[in-house]
Amino acid sequence: MRFFLAVLLVVSVTSCGGPEPRRPIEVKSGSFFKESIERTKKLLAEEEKAIQEIISKDTVHEYMSNPNGFWYYYETKNDTATYQLKSGDQILFSYNLMNLEGDTIYTAEEIGPQSHVIDKQQLFPGLQNAVKLLKINEKATFLFPSPLAFGYQGDNKSIGPKTPLKSSVELHTIIIDNDSLN
Repeated sequence: MRFFLAVLLVVSVTSCGGPEPRRPIEVKSGSFFKESIERTKKLLAEEEKAIQEIISKDTVHEYMSNPNGFWYYYETKNDTATYQLKSGDQILFSYNLMNLEGDTIYTAEEIGPQSHVIDKQQLFPGLQNAVKLLKINEKATFLFPSPLAFGYQGDNKSIGPKTPLKSSVELHTIIIDNDSLN
């Protein structure tokens, strides 16, 4: 009887391995995200190449690159203005939107004058950074690759997905935020 109980005890202890975890039916490898990143890099490289071709053919304007990933030139420069926009300042500006070939998508009249508080309200990413470069009464033309424009979605109206944009932006008025002066 002791032998039987000892065997039963050994069998019951060794057969209890604990609960076995459930395995997923489908294993995700992350390759979709890696492929998406590669597609985005390739698209950005193609758009930047197209922008560089536009810049090289334009012998009239002096283009500057911005660390945020867009290029621009001044149409009207105000060398007497010294105030640089700061977070919280309110501005009134106008802009248009074109494709890189120069075909108008939205005129400045269609969009209308825009009131915007710097860093407090949303604009599309490129424009958000572009307006900060302007001083009062300056006008500049900006070339934005699609990730800095309306990206993979477009604006669900006239701007399609993955569309790089050209935009002329003019700063009309600045209302300085008193907190930014301190």
